[in-house]
Formats: sequence, structure tokens, C-alpha cells
Amino acid sequence: MAIEDIVIAMTGASGAPYGIRLLEVLLQAGKHIHFTLSPSAVEVVATECGRKIDLDKFNPSKFFGQFWTPILSSRFTFHNYRDFKSGIASGSFLTGGMVICPCSMGTMGAIASGISDNLITRAANVHLKERRKLVIVPRETPLHLVHLRNMITCTEAGAVILPAMPGFYHKPTSVSDVVDFVVARICDQIGVDHNLQKRWGQKEGN
Repeated sequence: MAIEDIVIAMTGASGAPYGIRLLEVLLQAGKHIHFTLSPSAVEVVATECGRKIDLDKFNPSKFFGQFWTPILSSRFTFHNYRDFKSGIASGSFLTGGMVICPCSMGTMGAIASGISDNLITRAANVHLKERRKLVIVPRETPLHLVHLRNMITCTEAGAVILPAMPGFYHKPTSVSDVVDFVVARICDQIGVDHNLQKRWGQKEGN
């Protein structure tokens, strides 16, 4: 049975355009999105995308801009990062996976240590303990040894570490093309069909 509910979280690493584009693609694909973001992510979104967010009075039309239409409301649920009563805080709430995009090294460290100090880290730990797909998209450079060890720990626990490292063999001509490359790889990991880029070895017209 395919489960259409997917958890998406954004934290305070650079790379907000990746997270926003991922949300758009998943909503267009008909998925039901359970979305949460940290206070640091709010600051990053404002800096990188010029979108101001109120966590206590979240307005999807302000977050998504022209992309948002009322019809999407039935497939989009916002969860405050402090709300441990949220369904995604429990393993009994079935999902098709979770993506943290972008993921800060602080959030990565908390997950690696088994800390559940907010809804994001709690939901991540739920996905690990329930053996569900957890895709972590870190965006940091350079990396020190603790970062690398935390990535290994999360991988050993069952997570997929998918750094925001775009390729260039598809000959991107815009920032959007670069963003779509990473989003496409995330979609592949959670089993969501897309036409965001031509795949390696794919012939024209296929």
C-alpha cells in the first residue's frame, strides 16, 4: 500500500531554495505534505528567499508565494516545531518517509545522538526507529571530523545522507536547474516520479 503522507522539515542551514522547491514538486505530485521548520530556518528563508514567516501564525500563501492555491490546502499540513502532540511525533502515524532539507549540522548532531528536543528531531528519530526512509540533506562546507562521524552514525541507523551537491553533466543554465538536480535526487530516494532533469544515458525524446 502506497502511503501518500510525507514529512518535510527545513532547518537552519543555507539551502532554503532546495526545501521550497522540493515542497512544490511533492505537492504537484499529489503527495500530502506534513511540514515543519525551525526558527533558524525561518531566518534562512527570509535571507535567501525574501519570504517572512510567522511560526505561530503560519500562512502558506506567504511562504509559497504565487505557487500557492487554495486547492492545495487539503494536501498540506503545517506543524509547529514545538508541537509534540502532532501525529508525526508518533510511530503509529504512518508516512511514506521524511526529508530534512536543508539539514543543519546541529540538527544532524541531535539526530545522531538520539536527541528529540523539537518536533523535527523527534520525527526523524521516529522514522529511524520505525525503519522508514529518512533522507537528510546537509548543506555545509568544509566538514570537520564530528560532522563526518555524525553522518556515519545516522547512516548506520538507517538514514540516507544526500548532501546538496549538484552535478553539472546535465549542463544547467540557471540556478533553478541546479536546484532541480538535488530535488530530483531526493525524489528518487522517496519514490516520487518527476521530470526535473534528463537522466545520465537518457536519449533525447525519452
